[in-house]
Amino acid sequence: MKLVNAVRAATVVLMFMSSVNAQAYSAGEVEETCKKPQVREFSLPTYQEPEKIEVAPESEFSFKLSEWTDPQTIKLTMKEHLVPFTVESNSSFHKVKAKLPEELTGKFVRIDLFSKAFLGCYERQGWLVKIADK
Repeated sequence: MKLVNAVRAATVVLMFMSSVNAQAYSAGEVEETCKKPQVREFSLPTYQEPEKIEVAPESEFSFKLSEWTDPQTIKLTMKEHLVPFTVESNSSFHKVKAKLPEELTGKFVRIDLFSKAFLGCYERQGWLVKIADK
């Protein structure tokens, strides 16, 4: 009986050790997780109740995107039209600058941003602004 119990205990120990080895960390098999682009420091005030802040026509605006954002994938639209912009990049962030189009003066506009990280995940962000009449 003691021999049977010893064999069972040895079997359990061997099974445990083999499962630990299967779960062990392997430096060559690290899966990279994708961090979505982070957006910060949008320069225009957004339209909200009860403040109802309006921005000047043809205002310039900017925002920053995290350094792991692929600047080639940045897409900026307003009222489903592409908006021209510039990107200044450094090792910490990408600064995007653009201008509100003249033809949207006096209107509510949602500024839509699409961007991808180098590893493929993406971010969509938007800001509602009210452009004042001239």
